Amino acid sequence: MTFTLDLLLIPLAYLIGSVSFAVVVSKCMRLPDPHTYGSGNPGATNVLRTGNKLAAVLTLIGDALKGYFAVMLARIMLGDQSLSSTMSSWVLCGVVIAVFLGHVFPVFHRFKGGKGVATACGILFGVNVILGMATLATWIIVATFMRYSSLAALAAAIFGPIYFVFLFGFQPMGIALLIVCLLLIWRHRSNIGNLMNGTESRIGSKKLRSN
Repeated sequence: MTFTLDLLLIPLAYLIGSVSFAVVVSKCMRLPDPHTYGSGNPGATNVLRTGNKLAAVLTLIGDALKGYFAVMLARIMLGDQSLSSTMSSWVLCGVVIAVFLGHVFPVFHRFKGGKGVATACGILFGVNVILGMATLATWIIVATFMRYSSLAALAAAIFGPIYFVFLFGFQPMGIALLIVCLLLIWRHRSNIGNLMNGTESRIGSKKLRSN
């Protein structure tokens, strides 16, 4: 592909990210629009409020897969050396940011998207499997011991870019992942407030907050 055609991968990634699986799954399973109940957040945790665990799982998987698919599609189109090629790596960085922005601000759903935890996880696995596994392990460890899903997400978001630098050194992709990290933290600003004042719900509690 020429560089001009390569750039088309960025808006394509945004459109892929704009597909809200919380909305799609809810419509297919005849559940209420996730924007209309609970936290109003179109994510797996809010879908779980309907009591339909399958719908929540499908939402989680779908949101993760779209991040993974967008990155892997770009890597295939750019070539296997996309992380080491300066020009291609910047395009791949654009894809990473675009698919995440698509989830957070989806054009198909009036720019009212989710917080991006699952999509960010899919992105990391698309960039590198070891990177994805390390970040996922961070989420699991924090969630297991602290029992706060939001805190686990924040910890994983912070360590994701750090793991990338540890594995690959300072590359443009590290900047893209840092941007995703900052966006994810910003989307969790209400959860941060709840954590600070002690009102954030723990994993397994009956009172669920947005995730």
